[in-house]
Amino acid sequence: QKQLVESGGGLVQAGGSLRLSCVASGRAFNSIMAWFRQAPGKEQEFVAAISWKGGNIYYGDSVKGRFTISRDNVKDTIYLQMNSLKPEDAAVYYCAAASSVDAWAVSQPAQYEYWGQGTQVTVSF
Repeated sequence: QKQLVESGGGLVQAGGSLRLSCVASGRAFNSIMAWFRQAPGKEQEFVAAISWKGGNIYYGDSVKGRFTISRDNVKDTIYLQMNSLKPEDAAVYYCAAASSVDAWAVSQPAQYEYWGQGTQVTVSF
């Protein structure tokens, strides 16, 4: 059983930066990993995904150019560097893992078997 634990959330002013981390434990880490987010009253939104070896990276349209996903397979950890944060980026951010996902489906939450508990990101004006 794979377990995912996120950290790094917090309160930041608009224009600032945060880096989220997600540590995976349990079964082998050779999975596609992703970040999703959910704000109150809104649907879950795809943020970014990265393949096992990091060769394939995907971003949601709203974060392209501002967020960067990366992974360290030695540490079984993925990261989300968030720059130029906006108030609309405020949400609970979730880490997710899937054994395999077709490229066209990486943004679909239902494709991911494992989820972390989430970490809150708050962006003030």
